[in-house]
Amino acid sequence: MPTNIEYIEKDEAVYVAGHRGMVGAAIVRKLQGIGCNNIITRTHRELDLTDQAAVKLFFTETKIDRVIIAAAKVGGIHANNVFPAEFIYINLMIQSNLIHHAYLAGVKHLLFLGSSCIYPKFAPQPMAEKHLLTDILEPTNEPYAIAKIAGIKMCESYNRQYATSYRSVMPTNLFGPGDNYHLENSHVIPAMLRKFHLAKLAQQGDLDGIVEDEKRYGFIPDDIQMAIGYNSETKELLEGVAPQVILWGSGLPKREFLHVDDMAAACIHVMSIDQGNFEGENPSFLNVGTGKDITIRETAAVIADLVGFTGEIKYNSDQPDGTPRKLLDTTRINELGWSPALDFKAGLADAYNAYK
Repeated sequence: MPTNIEYIEKDEAVYVAGHRGMVGAAIVRKLQGIGCNNIITRTHRELDLTDQAAVKLFFTETKIDRVIIAAAKVGGIHANNVFPAEFIYINLMIQSNLIHHAYLAGVKHLLFLGSSCIYPKFAPQPMAEKHLLTDILEPTNEPYAIAKIAGIKMCESYNRQYATSYRSVMPTNLFGPGDNYHLENSHVIPAMLRKFHLAKLAQQGDLDGIVEDEKRYGFIPDDIQMAIGYNSETKELLEGVAPQVILWGSGLPKREFLHVDDMAAACIHVMSIDQGNFEGENPSFLNVGTGKDITIRETAAVIADLVGFTGEIKYNSDQPDGTPRKLLDTTRINELGWSPALDFKAGLADAYNAYK
């Protein structure tokens, strides 16, 4: 096992792109926790990362020692299906601008955050780093996956040609404080937490709670209104409706979930490993996950129990399941000294408390 050199100096200028997102915010918290006192951030209003000229000017005018790319356009199956052009264009522009102009500005250390969707739809399970580009991708999120693969290969290419220390981490499905709870473009865990929470409120007859939730987290789609017996226009609960939760797909696919604070810890750890572990035949990227997965049905049961919903759970098999299984092989990062600290139920409880 390599020595974990905590070589992020406390006064280094560390730029975290995407600091307002769930992952970026967790990374900022972790950096602050280890004493970093020169963390650089920019909002989208201050710096449009798809604007090449603006990014170039930012790196020209700002002293930066290290870059962490947590900025991306992300979403669930529905969002990937509806906005494929946006997912490939925005992500390619963000990462290309940041990686290239970091290099031009002399930044030697960079961490790029990818996604487990880079692996083929029917990749062997668990998916190891060696399985990248061995088969076709899952069609529903192919544009996003291609963008992320390009980011990995861009980091590898700059390392080969310019002797930089640019690495990538491929997280499994993340959840936690700061997640996106919009019911039409969120990921599995936040969508479930909100659906079960709304159904519980309807069970309890808590109309004020539902109205407040809608104000905070956005419009409740018509199908979910029908399922819980709520009318958004009139702001009333319908009589004679037994609230239920309807989930997409069969519920049989398996997913691996990681709390975002564990992901942030993994990012800092990967940046503190000797570059030799990413050279030669070693992949320039590392999988980050728990090494354990759970079916959607099992996940729903855990969340229902956590939230306190006791009604019926139905599955809409007319909607896509996505990849049947997505379990990461975390052997490499485990051997390099990192493993998650939170178990699934404890992580979910933390996420639900943050949501409420």
